[in-house]
Amino acid sequence: MSFAMWALVIGALLVTMALAGSMLKRLPASASMFYLAVGYGLGTADWGPTPPDPQSYAAILERVSEVALLISLFSVGLKLGLPLSNRQWYLPVRLAFVSMALTVALIAASGYFLLSLPLGAAILLGGILAPTDPVLASDVQVDDPGDRDRLRFSLSGEGGLNDGAAFPFVFLGLGLLGLHDLGAGGWRWLTIDLLWALAGGLAIGSLLGAIIGKLVVYLRTHHQEAVGLDEFLAMGLVALAYGAAQLAYASGFLAVFAAGLALQRSKGQSHRLPIPLAVQDKEASLAIATDPELAGAYMMQAVRGFNEQMERIAELIIVLVVGAMLPYVRFDWTALGFLLLLFAVLRPLAVWLGLLGARVSRDQRLLISWFGIRGIGSIYYLMFALHHGLSGPIAEQAITLTLTTVAVSIVVHGISVTPLMNLYTRRQLRKSQLPAAENRRHKPR
Repeated sequence: MSFAMWALVIGALLVTMALAGSMLKRLPASASMFYLAVGYGLGTADWGPTPPDPQSYAAILERVSEVALLISLFSVGLKLGLPLSNRQWYLPVRLAFVSMALTVALIAASGYFLLSLPLGAAILLGGILAPTDPVLASDVQVDDPGDRDRLRFSLSGEGGLNDGAAFPFVFLGLGLLGLHDLGAGGWRWLTIDLLWALAGGLAIGSLLGAIIGKLVVYLRTHHQEAVGLDEFLAMGLVALAYGAAQLAYASGFLAVFAAGLALQRSKGQSHRLPIPLAVQDKEASLAIATDPELAGAYMMQAVRGFNEQMERIAELIIVLVVGAMLPYVRFDWTALGFLLLLFAVLRPLAVWLGLLGARVSRDQRLLISWFGIRGIGSIYYLMFALHHGLSGPIAEQAITLTLTTVAVSIVVHGISVTPLMNLYTRRQLRKSQLPAAENRRHKPR
């Protein structure tokens, strides 16, 4: 009966979003806020399905959130079209590694000194809460590979990179709690969990994405083979990159993100098709899919379209479950103070230090500091820790702080994203028009 109720609710939400999704985009609210409210209502209703206990269902929820995160990371990689040699990549890289590491340190210090957590638990909490979310940040992500806006590109790249970059700190925290082997003097953590995991994940994903992408384009343009089943291509590459990286003790998350980046670069120079996929007939699709100039762009649009749909479904399921788990939260004034500290001090401070000397405007720096959205990555790391032995009062406190952080982030960022991004767009437009106006004013007559 419980499964039937969940099926009923998810089905109703999918139909509702299909019918009213465009209306919701015009409001100062996000789809995730709607899912969260429905999930919370179900979790607290006597007639609703039994809310999933985070500790009892940690293994299942770990896998569900892991799949959702992999889909979103691949989707982000497909959207970032700037060449890797472009200096604009410095911003997301600095955010994902420098600012993220600083965030872990600041959260760990707060947990150790203010929440009286053991050092291992404090570092673990930092690893859980430091990564930003590539799914829930969709309203501030790049829209397509041609988007060059520094704010959206930085937030998208950060969300794609730091979910994998946070894993070593989760391992470090678990190791200090006696739940993971760090090696003598921490050698295993340093060489395998940190250095090899990051470098190996990026290398494996890049290699597989490039090989698969070039192979598909070659087969289509030279032999008119491997046409269609782009959905299989997307999910197959995600599974292939993740599985290969995990078996090699590298970061599966970074591998999937890098695979999306590499696949996106196999399309060549063309970003857009002359005819949208939705209005092409079978013969036109076949002609474009095998055209040497357009085959890559055709493959990318098909893969990206399917992946975006999967990403929305994953968002619905995870946020709905987060809302349903909120009854297990033991919220108090300490948790409230920690949330205020995280959003108002720790994230802005880490961004400011991580971007020292970077070429970003004041508006962009402020918005990057604010839109450190927490979501599926934090849920996955929490479930990973619970599944791997975290228990007792430390586990209860981690559950409370993680779920409340994600829920508050969904609400406050969901309310603020539309007006703030509209204001940002208007200000950017005015700035771009100022030089032209100055030139016209000073032009000799």
